Amino acid sequence: MAGLYVHIPFCSSRCVYCGFYSTTGLELRDRYVDAVCREIKMRPSAEPISTIYLGGGTPSQLSPTHLKRIIDTIYIYNKVETDAEITTEANPDDVTSEFAAMLQQLPINRISMGTQTFDDERLKFLHRRHTALQVPAAVSALRQAGFSNISIDLMYGFPNQTLAEWEVDIDEALQLDVEHISTYCLMYEEGTALYRLLEQGKVKEIDEELERQMYYMLIDRLESAGYEHYEISNFARPKFRSRHNSSYWQGVPYIGIGAAAHSYDIRTRSWNVADIRQYIEGMERGERIFDEETLDEDTRYNDAITVELRTCDGLDLSKLSEKQRHYCIANALRHIDANLLKLDDNHLALTKDGLFVSDMIMSDLMIV
Repeated sequence: MAGLYVHIPFCSSRCVYCGFYSTTGLELRDRYVDAVCREIKMRPSAEPISTIYLGGGTPSQLSPTHLKRIIDTIYIYNKVETDAEITTEANPDDVTSEFAAMLQQLPINRISMGTQTFDDERLKFLHRRHTALQVPAAVSALRQAGFSNISIDLMYGFPNQTLAEWEVDIDEALQLDVEHISTYCLMYEEGTALYRLLEQGKVKEIDEELERQMYYMLIDRLESAGYEHYEISNFARPKFRSRHNSSYWQGVPYIGIGAAAHSYDIRTRSWNVADIRQYIEGMERGERIFDEETLDEDTRYNDAITVELRTCDGLDLSKLSEKQRHYCIANALRHIDANLLKLDDNHLALTKDGLFVSDMIMSDLMIV
């Protein structure tokens, strides 16, 4: 099996925290879709496609005709499993009844919406286009159109945010009764507008202890509501884990289509040029502009640490070489003794206490 990711980099405005490649040059949409379809034809998967993910950017900035062309091209040049999970990201303000009905005409069966927060002032701070009231309206439109697999993204850790305010956001999310919730602490990534605000002293990161309390409150509230905490940042109703993202964490090969998209085939990792005009012009010449690295044994081990250990299933030690297994367990012992890691049935996994300090633990287990 394999996954297919299509990057749609268009945004009508850029969020202050976003570090993904995107552009507000909406006039390039027709040429970009042409280029994406050319790349799909150029790079068919040798394995059946089990998951397709249209991410961004904002895929809902494309027209119905654009989306249909991309998906039709994928189906023409690849074998797609009949039960494939096909996800598109969307902004809540784009999801009208008409848009939801249009999506239902395509083989798309999962929607992921960037909700972020239900506080309108914080949405403005993030430069999000939607309002809090548009989120339940979007979920309702999707339900009426027949969608039964909806995911939302939530953020916490805003400047000056209190624990009580975060609990209000969690309550609002639970009211929606969606199948999947992804959650992220607000990150100050270098090169973003948010990072510049931090450098200028206009915003301040929240206290680490408050961040910890927010994270544990999130886990307790969502698990009590019946969600499975199956990955550090992800919660799902039973049988509604994100199959596409899970394939990343399980080391399943995937093809990345579009500007800045990454691909992985176990032996190599490659990434397309992160410039929409260079990408389009290259594809118009029949040339894929990309960089590539060959993955040696140590790199593949480090990759397994950073992706498999994120999940509740943990790292399968049986997949490692004897040398790697010995190295991993030797470095894990002190974290096991501190109840940050647990070893069970040949799987090494984070405990609840280990989740919050996962970056430190993973760093200790990696080969440098």
